[in-house]
Formats: sequence, structure tokens, C-alpha cells
Amino acid sequence: MVPIDKLNAITERFHFLEAKMAEGLSGDEIAAIGREYATLKPVVEEIAAYRQLLDDIAEAEAMLEEPEMRELAQEELPLLRARLPEMEQAMRIVLLPKDAADARPAMIEIRPGTGGEEAALFAGDLLRMYQRYAERQGWSFDIVEQSLTELGGVKDVVAHVKGDGVFARLKYESGVHRVQRVPETESGGRIHTSAATVAVLPEAEDVDVHIDPADLRIDTMRASGAGGQHVNTTDSAVRITHVPSGLVVVSSEKSQHRNREIAMQVLKTRLFDIERQRMHDTRAADRKSQVGSGDRSERIRTYNFPQGRMTDHRINLTLYRLGEVMAGDLDETIDALTSADQAAKMAELDT
Repeated sequence: MVPIDKLNAITERFHFLEAKMAEGLSGDEIAAIGREYATLKPVVEEIAAYRQLLDDIAEAEAMLEEPEMRELAQEELPLLRARLPEMEQAMRIVLLPKDAADARPAMIEIRPGTGGEEAALFAGDLLRMYQRYAERQGWSFDIVEQSLTELGGVKDVVAHVKGDGVFARLKYESGVHRVQRVPETESGGRIHTSAATVAVLPEAEDVDVHIDPADLRIDTMRASGAGGQHVNTTDSAVRITHVPSGLVVVSSEKSQHRNREIAMQVLKTRLFDIERQRMHDTRAADRKSQVGSGDRSERIRTYNFPQGRMTDHRINLTLYRLGEVMAGDLDETIDALTSADQAAKMAELDT
């Protein structure tokens, strides 16, 4: 059974937020309330549809007692009742614990793993795959920092992705991505296996992380040109070191002021992620299954180019349309991962 009291609480919260938005709040407050409101709106619509179905069933059952309406009710009731299990399942999903970061923008960090230059080239392929996926979703995709090899591979890249539900869709991409193909650098036609790591971090907000200015060391430096350490040629690159954690962030936009903003945002996001990972590890010790964005050292996916195959090892999903996947067609994979994560969470609630 679906706990109606929880559905009532969600609906009441939605109407409270709706009233608050009509009051004309400050920028920061209205932004936070607006995000929660946008998250709850489709949930409340699902709840309304579920309640309407229950009302329709009750009305049809009452019609059975009326001779002139009994035949119509006998036709409608089986159809209405057949929809009920699907709607109840949708309500169970609605009531699953939500990741508060799901609606946030995200930072994507991609780095080559084992495989030398071929791993760096594959990291570049992954970057383009996510860029194309962002375009399909109508998101903005801005490269914050990028270092290239002489052959055009990626040594290190950080991208900022903004749009509706970015982290909810991309969080399952964190982990080790493995590629099997004949490298451009291979003259003998042999298939090599290389890897790249992807980390997807929810963007931090000011209320999430407090940074003491005394803990920062800020250096201004010159970035080298294309083919060197950075893509942009600039005299105003900024490097920020967070001394307590040892985290180092570099930004190489043309404006030194903008560089400080970008680097601070990346630093806050990484510090926020460290805390999220600590909390995740604590919870994961008690969980029976884990589909989502947990262990980033885990090999999550293999891209086999000779066979045109992509396999996600967490859910044993194999697709023989690798070209479309690399062109940014990730919805089928992400939908399957989302469903598997929801099923795992529901199984835990039932135990």
C-alpha cells in the first residue's frame, strides 16, 4: 500500500513553496525555493493522477449498486484496476529518498588512465560524448580547464554543465571507462585496452562549504599556448591551493577576476564532494546493493570498437550501437541505470 500521509506531506510542501514564491523573496531565497518547487512539481502531478485513479475506481464501484449504471461500471472497473499496480509502483518511486543534489549543475572531470597516448585520446572522445549529450538535453557545457597532448588527447579536463536535472542524469557516469580498439598510434593493427576516469561532482553552493581565506594560497601565472599545458594563451591564469586539503585548482580564462571566480567554484565543488563521499561511504557500509555514483575506482563500462559494443558492467547492459552512444545518445543507458538504482533502493526498503 502507498502511505497516503506521505503523499499528503509532499503535496502540502509543494503548496507551501508555491505560496512562498508568490511573496516576492530575495534572489538567493527564491532560487533555492524555485529549485525545490521545480523538483516537486512533477511529483505532485503524479500524486494527483494516482488520486484521480483511486477516485475513479471508487466511483465505478459505487455505480455497481445502481442497476442502470452497472453494465458501464462492469466494463470500466477492470480497466481502471489494471492501471493501479503501475500507478502504485510510480508512487513508491516518488517516495524513495531523494539525493538533494540531483537538481544541481555538475562539474565533470575526465583524466586518462592506463594506456598512454591512446588513453588520452579516449579521454577526449568521452569529453565529446558528454558535450553532445549536453547539446541533446539543451544544457550548457563550458570547459573550465583543459590540458592537451601533442596529438590532441586530453591530459586533464574540467567542464561545467548547467541545465535541468544535470547531476541526476550524469551522476552514474563516475568511474573507470575502458576502451578496446586499434589505437591511431598502432601500426600493427592490434587491439589495445586503455582506460579513462570520469568524476561527476554536484556543484556546491555557498551554504554548502565555508572556506577560510587564510587557508588559501593564490598564485597568478602564465599559461602556455595550444599544444602545451593549457588551451588558452593568457598571462592571467590563477592557481588556488587549499592548504588543509592539499587541493589545487587552476583556471585559465582571459580575465583574472573571472579566473578567481571559476577556480573558487571548482574548489568549493571538490570540497563539497569530499564531504558527500565521506557520507556516502558511511551509508554504503550498510547497503546491500550499490548502482549509483559510489566507488570511482570501479570499472563501470567497456567500449569495444571492433564489435561496436558498449557494456555497462553494473547492470549487465550491452548495446550494439557504439557509434550512436559516442555521438551522445546516452538516454537508454542512463534510464536503465536510474531504474536499477530505484529498484535497489525499493528492495532495501522492503527488507
